[in-house]
Amino acid sequence: MARHLYSCPLRWSDMDAFGHVNNAVFLRYLEEARIDFMFRLSSDDGPSFSGGSVVARHEIDYLRPLVHRHEPVTIESWVTKIGAASLTVSYEIKDPETVYVRATTVVVPFDLRAQRPRRITAEERAVLEEYQDDSAGGAEALVA
Repeated sequence: MARHLYSCPLRWSDMDAFGHVNNAVFLRYLEEARIDFMFRLSSDDGPSFSGGSVVARHEIDYLRPLVHRHEPVTIESWVTKIGAASLTVSYEIKDPETVYVRATTVVVPFDLRAQRPRRITAEERAVLEEYQDDSAGGAEALVA
């Protein structure tokens, strides 16, 4: 089972009045990692997620405060569930010693021309299965 790793830079403007990364900013971090992950899943010889996708749900557990520094934080992503027309991506935002956030996002493939959700193709499912680990994530595993 593979995991996608994304090196996310921290910006000075990400901090709030309490001196740590604002809770809402973590959604942007997850978005950056998810888009990088989904683009890497797309293949040159197939239509994998070429029509787009939409977020149906986010769930985030904030475990430790993250303060600004020059070193990027690592966002590890993997797939915890693949349904007929949705998938769940799980994440950890972390350093080697510290996990700051655990989160999940339900993503729905979307047909932009028809303006409606669509089913996951067999090709997409095969690629997603390479990143699937349902034992290490999901909403029930978020509780520390």
